[in-house]
Order: sequence, then C-alpha cells, then structure tokens
Amino acid sequence: MTKSFSENLGKGGYGSVYKGQLPDSHLVAVKFLNESHGNGEEFMNEVASISRTSHINIVALLGFCFEGSKRALIYDFMPNGSLEKFIGNTASTVVEFGLGWDKLFDIAAGIARGLEYLHQGCNTRILHLDIKPQNILLDKDLNPRISDFGLAKLCPNRSSIVSMMVARGTIGYIAPEVFSRNFGEVSYKSDVYSYGMLVLEMVGGRKNIDPRDVDHTSEIYFPNYIYKQLEMDAERDIDDLVGTMSEDEVVKRNLMIVGLWCIQTNPKDRPSMTKVVEMLEGKLGSLEVPPKPYLYSPPRLAPSISISESL
Repeated sequence: MTKSFSENLGKGGYGSVYKGQLPDSHLVAVKFLNESHGNGEEFMNEVASISRTSHINIVALLGFCFEGSKRALIYDFMPNGSLEKFIGNTASTVVEFGLGWDKLFDIAAGIARGLEYLHQGCNTRILHLDIKPQNILLDKDLNPRISDFGLAKLCPNRSSIVSMMVARGTIGYIAPEVFSRNFGEVSYKSDVYSYGMLVLEMVGGRKNIDPRDVDHTSEIYFPNYIYKQLEMDAERDIDDLVGTMSEDEVVKRNLMIVGLWCIQTNPKDRPSMTKVVEMLEGKLGSLEVPPKPYLYSPPRLAPSISISESL
C-alpha cells in the first residue's frame, strides 16, 4: 500500500505517517504506531472513537491493521497537511500560503462544527482532549478535518465529566482543570478551552505558551495581549467602531472575542461548542467582550507592534 514506506508524511512520538494508495487509486495516509508506544491504549482509543464518527470536519478512518505488536491506522489522505504550517510566529505566514481571513474564519468555523458533532452529535459523547494545529488536517479545498484521537475519551450515557489520572494533551492548549482539579472537572469544556487557544493562535500567528511558564520566557501571555487590544476598542461605541473597520478587521475581532470566551478559567464560564458555532454564525461585530481570562498574568511590556501587525 505504501510502496515499502517510500513517502514519509511526518513523524512524531506516536510513530510515522506514510502516503499510500489503495488498489482503486484512492490516496491514503497510513499511521504506524511505535511498537513501544504504550500498551496499545491510544490505538484502541482511536479506533473506538473515530469509528463512531461520520462528519465532514472529522477525518475518515478507512481501516486499521493489528498484527502482533504492529499497529497501523489508515485514513483519507489530506493533500494540504496540517493547519500548523499555515499559522506561524508572524501573521505574514498566513499571506505566504494564500490564506485570506475569510478562509481562516471558515477553517475556525469548521473545527467548531466538528467539535460540536463530537460533543453533541454522536451516540456516545467524545472528548478529543488534544486539539491543536498539528491535529487539524486540511483537504484539497482547505476544509478542516479533526484528526488524531489517541487521547480521546468516550463518555458513556452522554456523561460530561471524565476521570483522568494524569494530564493529557499538549502544553499551551491544555485546559487548567486538566493539570489541576482545583479549577474544576475535566469535561467537554476542556476541548472548548483548547479550541479557544487554537483560535487565538490563528488570529495572532503566534505559538501559544503555557501560562504557567510565562515567568521563564520573554513572551507576554498572548491572550492577555489580545484582551488589551479589545479593551482599547471597548472605549469606543461599537457601531462606530465596526463602521470604521474593514471586513477583515471585523472577522479578526470576532475570532478574538470567541477565542477569549472559550479560554475562561472556570469551565462553567466557557460556552458549549454549539454556542460557539452560533457566535461564529451570528452578526459580525455584535459579540460582547468576555471577562478577562485570568490564570497567570505577570506584568510584562507588550510587544512594540501595532494592532494590525499583531493581528
């Protein structure tokens, strides 16, 4: 299928992904898991969760191989790779790859619909628990597909709360309650937080950092910087403000507000993904700025760049 693993598409802690082709010429991506990668829990998670799904914004699992210690998963091939390569440390990355703000907005909305489906549309609620740019794949038309369900949790009886013995996910996108139960229970709202951090990264073109590590970096905690921009806008009449903004600027402002709602520290203050979809599909420029999401916010000087450059 992979012509002796001739074309490597990527490599990570889980193993490697290779481009392949079925007998009917259908292109696929074949993910081989490392033989030493745990006890097979992530493989079973992926098969058990993604096989229950069927949605335009969820990557399609076509099959799997399980032979001794060898485990592989076969997906539809996504020619544009992951969202990670389209967002970087500067907003110019978006321009370099030809992604306009309309398309970026469509991608954010597509991811939201995919998560809403996982939380509300499946017979068994599925928590992804590892939403990040690397796990958002883009098809030939740049439509987003949520992938990599290795850390996913199935919620029996449509329960919302799940138990976790250790923190799971990726630094910079992990909800505060995942690494400390003092912030609340792990639930579908933990995916909402990760989605919010992803959206803010899409808007700002900057890699998210763990707020717990902000003291050890020269970076300002980026959500706080975004909030300061909105605070300055809040001093103006919203109708006057929107009336003087370009369509792209209104889209960016909308995404900023949605992202900040999603990363509220208390899970109960975050919207559901259904509400997020409604916010994105509502009237642009009409969203209310949320309370400041506070985790760790040591005093830092904001970067010396204009709002248009930071966006």
